[in-house]
Amino acid sequence: MPPEKPQWRELFSEVVTSGLCTGCAGCVVACPYDVLGYDATSGVYRPFHVAEEGGPTDCTHGQRGCTLCTRACPRFRSWESEIDTFLFGRARAEGEDFGVAEEVLLARATDPSLHAAGQDGGLVSAMLVYALENDVIDAALVSRTPADGPAWKAEPAVARNREDVLKTAGSRYTYSANTLAYAEAIEDGAERLALVGMSCQASVPAVMAARKAGKVARRFALTIGLLCSKTFDDPLFPELLADRYAIAGEDITKINIKGVLQIWTRDGGYHEVPLKEAHAWTRPGCLACPDFAAEHADVSTGGIGAFADWTLTIVRTARGRDLLAGMRTAGVVETRSIEEDPGALALLGRLSRVSRRRWPESADPAPRRLAVHGVPSP
Repeated sequence: MPPEKPQWRELFSEVVTSGLCTGCAGCVVACPYDVLGYDATSGVYRPFHVAEEGGPTDCTHGQRGCTLCTRACPRFRSWESEIDTFLFGRARAEGEDFGVAEEVLLARATDPSLHAAGQDGGLVSAMLVYALENDVIDAALVSRTPADGPAWKAEPAVARNREDVLKTAGSRYTYSANTLAYAEAIEDGAERLALVGMSCQASVPAVMAARKAGKVARRFALTIGLLCSKTFDDPLFPELLADRYAIAGEDITKINIKGVLQIWTRDGGYHEVPLKEAHAWTRPGCLACPDFAAEHADVSTGGIGAFADWTLTIVRTARGRDLLAGMRTAGVVETRSIEEDPGALALLGRLSRVSRRRWPESADPAPRRLAVHGVPSP
């Protein structure tokens, strides 16, 4: 029988080394004893346990009853059903292929600077600025380009004001565990945090709250999820883009995915690379991820559909609804009905079902229940 208090030993065998680990770093952030590290080198993106505290496969604190790492993991055992029940008070219903949603719409920032700096209409940037300036949050955990790195590289960062939001706006397609910016934000005195992250990370605050993972869980006041089918390992840039397409990584200024890999360069050039050519560089942590639509965020956002400068927006929780309502009243966001772009809604459902087929049959069965016909099994 599984132990009553599963700890790092079980997390290591069932998630970290089984192919289920997404590299979200929720376990690292939740660990109260600082015995978990994070390896972001050479595309690893995985937590590890320091050898002097029980070796790589066990934890002396876990032996004494600490379970926080497993409670913070959004891929450990019955994670999806636990989060759904906690967030929405019920299991998802028939036809909810992309998760529970109160409203699906199109939205974009009205502020020209946020619209221009952000991706697909700048909605995420507008949400962060509004939340920071209206006493909703104290800081946001986001990603940025390293000061000495290329535009495609991503690393965790903290946004504390409008200027920070503008500096970190836009999408990057290498992985950044934005949760790892938590310690810096707390050290600076922030108590109410927003997390912006892909689906794997967007489930972290929800699973922490559902499993009562303590003070860390209570500090997350807003979760903004990014629709995501995959991220890429760093070698994509020298091995595919540079060698095959003569696009130097240091020349890239912006990347987007719209059925193809879209690339803008410093000389004003624009390039398209078929996604199937980039598949070989898919990050291993994405290969078993079943969640395209960031189904446990307060608001999920993405740039799919016919309108390139509008964000497909999925409002999931009361916190998300209240935030968007305040922004509409303040005039900092404009919206339009999803009925104007029915193809986007159809694509959202299809990509969500495709992602669910990735989840291994050997793991908890709940995430695969929508994979075949788009409805829960009995």
